[in-house]
Amino acid sequence: MTDLQQAPSSPKGLDSDVVEMAWDPITRIVGSLGIYATVDFKQKTVRECHSTSSIFRGYSIFMKGKDPRDAHFITSRICGICGDNHATCSVYAQNMAYDVKPPNLAEWIINLGEAAEYMFDHNIFQENLVGVDYCERMVKETNPGVLEKANNTEAPHAGDHGYRTIGDIMRSLNPLEGDFYREALHVSRYTREMFCLMEGRHVHPSTLYPGGVGTVATVQLFTDYLTRLMRYIEFLKKVVPLHDDLFNFFYEALPGYEHVGERRILLGCWGAFNDPAVCDFRYATMADWGRRMFVTPGVVVDGKLVTNSLVDINLGMRILLGHSYYDDWANSGHEKFVDRDPLGNPVDARHPWNQHTLPRPAKRDFDSNYSWTMSPRWYDGKDHLALDTGGGPLARLWSTALSGLVDIGGYVKATGHSVQFNLPRTILKPAVSYEWQIPQWSNAIERNRARTYFQVYAAAAALHFVEMGLAEIRAGRTKTWTPFTVPDEAISVGFTEAVRGVLSHHMVIRDGKIANYHPYPPTPWNGSVRDVYGTPGPYEDAVQNTPIFEENPPERFKGIDIMRAVRSFDPCLPCGVHMYTGNGSSVSQVHSPAIAVKPY
Repeated sequence: MTDLQQAPSSPKGLDSDVVEMAWDPITRIVGSLGIYATVDFKQKTVRECHSTSSIFRGYSIFMKGKDPRDAHFITSRICGICGDNHATCSVYAQNMAYDVKPPNLAEWIINLGEAAEYMFDHNIFQENLVGVDYCERMVKETNPGVLEKANNTEAPHAGDHGYRTIGDIMRSLNPLEGDFYREALHVSRYTREMFCLMEGRHVHPSTLYPGGVGTVATVQLFTDYLTRLMRYIEFLKKVVPLHDDLFNFFYEALPGYEHVGERRILLGCWGAFNDPAVCDFRYATMADWGRRMFVTPGVVVDGKLVTNSLVDINLGMRILLGHSYYDDWANSGHEKFVDRDPLGNPVDARHPWNQHTLPRPAKRDFDSNYSWTMSPRWYDGKDHLALDTGGGPLARLWSTALSGLVDIGGYVKATGHSVQFNLPRTILKPAVSYEWQIPQWSNAIERNRARTYFQVYAAAAALHFVEMGLAEIRAGRTKTWTPFTVPDEAISVGFTEAVRGVLSHHMVIRDGKIANYHPYPPTPWNGSVRDVYGTPGPYEDAVQNTPIFEENPPERFKGIDIMRAVRSFDPCLPCGVHMYTGNGSSVSQVHSPAIAVKPY
């Protein structure tokens, strides 16, 4: 829904060409996200933006007192889209707390499950949700001049994807009727099957536990996965050139489009795909095994790698309240759970280990509090940085490329300035090589392009994981679980990458029960509100100053450039709103639509 109203001229001194607009809820995402923007139609730019979320989940509250062995089953229900990512991250945190190392085969199985999830989710979002922003119907309604040019522009890689012009690509993305749109829906079926082979159920795994997995590992299991993977890889050989042609066209057709959704390069990646040869889940060795992840963790500031140490990443995390609906805990006498980490480093009162969730509902007020999303920040010793994930893939590729550590069996290699991929021959297509190069901007187009290339990354890495899993089975090492005991006291953290980016689960155990538990998925980072220093969150920052290329006047304005900026982050705000009353009851539950009334 788009709501238009003339901006008041006296309080803010705005002229008649400035209009306050609202998109609430934004469609074709998951959950309830609102964008409130002030658009200057004379200057063709967005002056100001606020992002809001009406969601309060309360998991950090009702996890207290639970048996920690139930944590992954409970937290996977945080989201119906990336529940397996939460389950995996929780299992990682439990492995650290229980000091247990799963068998190597179990880790290869988990890696294969998570790789399938990346393939499934990135494919369906790229082609069936965000892809609609670039389809013929949408471009015809918002930029008819661009569509005319697209119809007369030859696609450079037509021989690879089968569409002669850029206009043909746009038509293939039309919802429900476009060829490529429908093909992507079909592909999503067997990527989901791949996940279920490894973790039992999508998206709430039934065979994933601390200490390993309950999956029965056989040669047939891995063969079934591999046959589906090879079909997906053949599909990718069409996807990559198609998206490169489409996204490059927008840069050419609309000079200056690189500034849509652009913000300062402030990227965070917490790493993914553990290497069982080195990962023992001990905090003391976390910096070392973190660097050996098959997706390298890192913080990238202004294009430079600041750190790739998970210990540094952990200690730099700060949860600021900003303009959110919560009371402060740090200066109000609430207990500090952790003074020092297991290495003896001091832990800040605003670190997730020490957070208390104190909800205080209020009427939305952009001059005061206006969202249930807090303001996670990463402190570099000087500034509280509003990191974003680039929708997940952009930060993962950028961090991995700069570190130059990854070399996965000849399939994936980080070079220091790029990531190279080698995909084998498939039934109808020859072997191919691709290279993702660090772009000049962190913007809407490059977030979307990275999502395509990370599908290649996940598929190529999965080929290696299959080979390693089969090697374990053929060597007779078929054990998939290690026993453990729950300690009376422990502190732990799990780090991984959800589909949309950084994911951490911080846990404190006392008397064998959970005393404190805080999961931080990517959307609280990307969708954070202005913090106490006035720094806007990434959604807000990316929309502010975004140029407007849409040709429609205010009365027919769709805000397509704004929507492309926001959707490029792949927002995921779980659609159930649960209001915690203090006694464990739910006083209201509201479901917000994730699909537009119109198919576009």
